Amino acid sequence: MHRTPTASPTASPARSQEGRTGAPPKPSRPASGPARRRIDGRRWAPLGFLSPFGLLFLLTFVAPICYALYQSLFKLRRSGLGLAPPTEVFTGLSNYADALGDRVFTSSVVRVLLIGAVQVPLMLGLALVLALLLDARRTPGKRFFRLAFFLPYAIPGVIGGLMWSFLYQPDVSPIAGALAHVGLHVDFTSEGALPWSVGNMLTWGWTGYNMIVIHSALKAIPGEFTEAAELDGCTGWRLAWHIKVPMVRPALVMSTVFSVIGTAQLYNEPVIMRAVAPNLAADWTPIMAAQNEVAANNYHAAATRSVILALVIFVLSFGFMRFVNKRGAAL
Repeated sequence: MHRTPTASPTASPARSQEGRTGAPPKPSRPASGPARRRIDGRRWAPLGFLSPFGLLFLLTFVAPICYALYQSLFKLRRSGLGLAPPTEVFTGLSNYADALGDRVFTSSVVRVLLIGAVQVPLMLGLALVLALLLDARRTPGKRFFRLAFFLPYAIPGVIGGLMWSFLYQPDVSPIAGALAHVGLHVDFTSEGALPWSVGNMLTWGWTGYNMIVIHSALKAIPGEFTEAAELDGCTGWRLAWHIKVPMVRPALVMSTVFSVIGTAQLYNEPVIMRAVAPNLAADWTPIMAAQNEVAANNYHAAATRSVILALVIFVLSFGFMRFVNKRGAAL
């Protein structure tokens, strides 16, 4: 007897339909009309939220940089006896050649780099140690010391500069007087001591800020990591060095980059120190040199020095980031 085959009860309806009609199922069409407009609206919504920031970023950051680059390519030329108004003349890179050939300006750049090479590691090392002490469980008076360490940053930089100028002035300095009683005659305003005096002012003012940044990163470390390390016998400074410090590495990198940028833009402290330090020149830092050009109405030279300083900061920051990333990948 011939039996008619029956469909399997587990066969899907789509497959049964395909068997009956002999045609594959139709693919789904993309959304059209109002549905498609809703999808496109969701795609462009983040750009709408970011557009106010992007506009302000272009107006306050990108546009001034482009204008400074444009101004650095021109010079003011006077004709005849100088009675006629000056005219702008395109000179290409001649302003950069003049700035790099100016020994006073290049000396100011090197001076600031030397201050940063010594001051930034010392400041961040001190900030890291203070943050680790505040993060330790057995440290007494954490709230008081956290406020005491952060207090110098809360004081305005001009006020701090005036205070340190009084402490550095040879005639009235209590520090110099105390050292003189033990036979040490130190002049904090001498030409050789000025870089370290200014570096000390920077360290005093910014250590507390970097300490708070690093301490916040320490608080974000999951407790499971430290508990597991303590169970394995890793406690004290071994716990701090092998567990905590590697996990706050991003905060240390960020603090280093910001400190390099801030040191390269050094201005307030040297300007205030000029009142008590006759050896401190008017163009002691690159920013002061650019300010002098502005005071002399030589805006093109000031723009050139600003662009050179920005390039130096970019090379240092980008080079440090590349070095840290390569070393982290190697480890």
